[in-house]
Amino acid sequence: MGDTLEFNNIHTEVKGSWNDGRLRFSKQSLVYKSHKTGKVDSIPAPELSAAQWRRVCVGHGIKLATSTGHVYRYDGFRDTDFEKISAFFKANYKVELAEKDMCVKGWNWGTAKFTGSLLSFDVNDSPVFEIPLASVSQCATGKNEVTVEFHQNDDAEVSLMEVRFYVPPNTGDDGSDPVEAFAQNVLSKADVIQATGDAVCIFKELQCLTPRGRYDIRIYPTFLHLHGKTFDYKIPYTTVLRLFLLPHKDQRQMFFVISLDPPIKQGQTRYHFLILLFSKDEELSLALNMSEDEVEKRYEGKLSKNMSGSLYEIVSRVMKALVNRKITVPGNFQGHSGSQCITCAYKASSGLLYPLERGFIYVHKPPVHLRFEEISCVNFARGTTTTRSFDFEIETKQNNQYTFSNIEREEYGKLFDFVNAKKLNIKNRGIKEGMKGADGYSDSDEDQHDAYLERMKEEGKIREEGDGSDESEGDSDESFNPGEEDDDVPEEYDSNASVSDSEADDADSEDEGKKKKPEKKPKKVVKEKKERKPRKEKKVKDPGAPKRPMSAYMLWLNGNRERIKSENPGISVTEISKKAGEMWKQLSKDRKEEWDRKAEEAKKQYEKAMKEYRESGGGAAASVTKEKKKKGGKVEAKKKSRGEKEKKKEIVNESFKSKEFISSEESSSESEHDRGSKHKASEDEEEAASTPASSEEESGSD
Repeated sequence: MGDTLEFNNIHTEVKGSWNDGRLRFSKQSLVYKSHKTGKVDSIPAPELSAAQWRRVCVGHGIKLATSTGHVYRYDGFRDTDFEKISAFFKANYKVELAEKDMCVKGWNWGTAKFTGSLLSFDVNDSPVFEIPLASVSQCATGKNEVTVEFHQNDDAEVSLMEVRFYVPPNTGDDGSDPVEAFAQNVLSKADVIQATGDAVCIFKELQCLTPRGRYDIRIYPTFLHLHGKTFDYKIPYTTVLRLFLLPHKDQRQMFFVISLDPPIKQGQTRYHFLILLFSKDEELSLALNMSEDEVEKRYEGKLSKNMSGSLYEIVSRVMKALVNRKITVPGNFQGHSGSQCITCAYKASSGLLYPLERGFIYVHKPPVHLRFEEISCVNFARGTTTTRSFDFEIETKQNNQYTFSNIEREEYGKLFDFVNAKKLNIKNRGIKEGMKGADGYSDSDEDQHDAYLERMKEEGKIREEGDGSDESEGDSDESFNPGEEDDDVPEEYDSNASVSDSEADDADSEDEGKKKKPEKKPKKVVKEKKERKPRKEKKVKDPGAPKRPMSAYMLWLNGNRERIKSENPGISVTEISKKAGEMWKQLSKDRKEEWDRKAEEAKKQYEKAMKEYRESGGGAAASVTKEKKKKGGKVEAKKKSRGEKEKKKEIVNESFKSKEFISSEESSSESEHDRGSKHKASEDEEEAASTPASSEEESGSD
């Protein structure tokens, strides 16, 4: 047998909610670490006094009792684990692992036993249920009755509010009231905060970011009291998980962060972190409300009666001594600007992200703490609004995703090297390292599919195909549109070198007058052009054609839809699809192959039916109908284009005259060679419409 035994997926009950973790037995101690919070429970081996093995709702469990009066319960073991755990306890702890059965008779009359911090209700010396007194928030008495109220856990789906015990009205041996004696036993171990005695010290008007406001902090031996203008909070030191001391980016302020589990409540709002903001310039002289001998005896040199220095140093020192937790500070990470944090945005608020030695913490709204051991992977993504920044995405093993956006691109290299050194799984490592430029960052985003870009490309292709059929008409529209091509008209007249100055001036003035008149009309021409959109041909479905076969997943879903509905009453349609997708992923390979075979058979039947359908001439009717619609659409398009052509010619004849008409007789008697050169100069603009109009005018003038 080895020196240690280790078990994963071991559960412990915390105020009505199951938390899983890892339990390790060694020769020196028993250590349990929660996966959710990272909190560690350590039981020294010499303190272990008793151990029980029993059947519980999630397999088998172990109940451990210590000489200090604490009781620990861990569930989730298998039946086969009993022998090796029993042998390990005998060999290393000299403790017998006794088997104890729970009473399942359903009786509600029995004996209440107080063992350390545990209340056990027994029937015939067999426990029916047990109540950890640390979960009790209040205890009230009545006539022959004791009411026990419990702390609420937000993570629990169902919460136990209270339990009432009926106590018979007989007096004890010493004449005491049994109801009061029962209540005193509960309150002696219950987690009920009572401000008795004087505070160890008081800090006045400290600035608190969450919950927001200024609070007086009274330090008591067992709890912390926040007193504000509107709200008061009492925080037991047992609920403090971690302490953080973080420098602000401006190097003039300090954050002191207290992590809490369970959180403090304000209405429906939960505060998992208490964040205090200090200025480095604030100084304080503090005297503890205790004698020097008492301070030395209780805190073993961690505190002194009289202390002076920076306010944040004194607060952190006092909290460290009373809570008995280490203070976490940033490690050796250094950003582009030399600070130990990165400016970024989480959700809708801007804040600071601190890379620590064992995790990340973001302050301040909302605060987020992520340990490396709960991170599944990280991802570097290009910023959605600008290429000067990037996003840092963190995905946890519980499938939660945290996106820290608007990080300056200069921080990319530092953050990438830090994540790489901590051996975190980088989702797009290969892509990013291949694309990294000189500055360690690339704007390329080709590794992701852009659906919007693909749709724009498809629409562009459709427009090009629609405009290609009427290319000549499009050219004639552009050459005769005075609103779009104002600069091309005078170039046409400048090419006539034989026109005299006076005639040119007259022509220019006449041209300017003609330009001004039709300036409002081109809008109609442009609108007509925009209205002409390519028609998408709709596919004509034949109702008699065989239906396409379903995939293996869809066949499985149709066969299990009712079962999912019955197992999850009131579930919506979208939640059914989501639940079905998760169940399909967890389906074994053999089961999936069974549905794949059914899908393959359905596909063969479809192909066979489709072949018979085509041989019987089923697809011909649909194709004939499609061709008729296509031809009809082309005829209508041609008629419309002819009408538009006639309208454009009328606009041209009213608005413009060709250069031959407005020139003098001298210019009209020019040689054919000169006319040919003029036509070549304006050939690109008059090819479709100007040449026929000018030839008609010449014949009229002759």
